[in-house]
Amino acid sequence: MEQILLDRTSRAILRELQRDSRQTVQELAAKVSLSSSPCWRRVKELETAGVVRRYTALVEREKVGLAACVLAQVSLQRQTENVATQFEQAMQACPDVIECYSLTGDADYLIKVVVPDVKAYDAFLHRVMFKIKGIGNLRSMVVLREVKYETALPV
Repeated sequence: MEQILLDRTSRAILRELQRDSRQTVQELAAKVSLSSSPCWRRVKELETAGVVRRYTALVEREKVGLAACVLAQVSLQRQTENVATQFEQAMQACPDVIECYSLTGDADYLIKVVVPDVKAYDAFLHRVMFKIKGIGNLRSMVVLREVKYETALPV
């Protein structure tokens, strides 16, 4: 993936957009010391270059009934392209899985699952994970509390 070189102003724009992407171009421009038109052009350039992928709302999971957060380490029986592809497609298709990382080390994948409670996680295991061919080991860790959760990158 090609790295985009960013100057100080572009980095400031990205920090501000990560903090509040709903602010107007005029508000953003004032915070990064630009006039509106150049600021708007810079934002469009960042979007076109793929630096800004999308805009979204952060939802407080517990307030919408998703109190349980579980991290699971998954090891495949065989590390073949077909098995890995099938596993990754299953993770992509499952809305309960909100993050999935391919790893080095003891496990092949780390997934983050959010569900209403531990009983719902058990149902997720039976509905999704136990039906995926090729999983050799699955180790679940229930999150007791989130010490730090950030979505903003340190640009």
